[in-house]
Amino acid sequence: MADDRPDARPLSPSTVAVTAGRPRHEADQPLNHPITMASTFVGGGEREYGRSGNPTWEAFEDVLGRLEGGRALAFSSGLAAVSTVLDLVGQGALVVAPDAAYQGSLAQIADLELRGRLTSRLVDIADTDAVLAALDEDVALVWVESPTNPNLDVADLERICTRAHEVGAYVVVDNTFATPLLQQPITAGADIVLHSATKYLSGHSDVLLGALVTADEQLYPVLRQRRELQGSTPGTLEAWLATRGLRTLHLRVERAQANAMELARRLDEHPAVARVRYPGFGCIVSIELAAGPLAADLLTRKTRLWVFATSLGGVESTLERRRRWKGESQHVSEALVRLSVGVEDVEDLWADLGAALDGLVEVVTDRG
Repeated sequence: MADDRPDARPLSPSTVAVTAGRPRHEADQPLNHPITMASTFVGGGEREYGRSGNPTWEAFEDVLGRLEGGRALAFSSGLAAVSTVLDLVGQGALVVAPDAAYQGSLAQIADLELRGRLTSRLVDIADTDAVLAALDEDVALVWVESPTNPNLDVADLERICTRAHEVGAYVVVDNTFATPLLQQPITAGADIVLHSATKYLSGHSDVLLGALVTADEQLYPVLRQRRELQGSTPGTLEAWLATRGLRTLHLRVERAQANAMELARRLDEHPAVARVRYPGFGCIVSIELAAGPLAADLLTRKTRLWVFATSLGGVESTLERRRRWKGESQHVSEALVRLSVGVEDVEDLWADLGAALDGLVEVVTDRG
């Protein structure tokens, strides 16, 4: 357990990831909170019924809350967390969001707009001046991803948060790609931080889980109540697995980020790659193939070590052409391949990916 004494030296995030969310250090206590399989608790306390809370969720929430600098709530999925935030937007209110971001978030915003629940204003989140110009007194919520999925555009969080608060809007930041180890949006002024805990937080491609974090003591009970009313609570086993994944988050991110940096450098020099999208941090690299979308599709099927898969953030390396999905933003290149870099040996990753790219160059040369 983390040391909460007021005179204690602040712990580094890597130490928090290992020590938070554990039982007290007492004789015969387990080192980890056990999986509490309970739909009903003895009456008279805070839980009573399974939708209200569970010690296993709360261990995960403790770790993530400490890492992000707020109080966390676990949800059944990332999209359940998205839905909870958007449910708080007033009837017909205006939401500003990126024009290219996680497909599920934009799809929910579009669906709510189609049904008359809200209106949206989509912006290039990396164009700070354009974002600030879009923030007027009509805006209720600013939806930010940074880096964005899959273009990896980076937002100026501090300036956006400052302007949003000036016009009375709330700011939610999807921090899935950066993780709290590389970025803590609450320190930049964000009201809510969102995670698809399915990705880096759990880290082993075996969990569906979402999370929200806020430092606003008035907002926290509102979000908690919405979770309970909507029934979007996490599974106990999933929460336990995600907590176990958090214990090695710093190790996984450190290794995968080092791999991503080196691969981005090599990809930038490869003739089959027209553009490398990499913000200089994180574990995702997106590339645009010089020969277009057919070459991008071919690449995802020519690798042996890299796995063709739609999700990301696991210990294994995966890749996917994002525009194969009809709902993907038109602001994403048809030739873009998103690479989720894992923790394998970087030379093995490059040998596999480089060989597949070399084959694309040969195919294009032969056809030319």
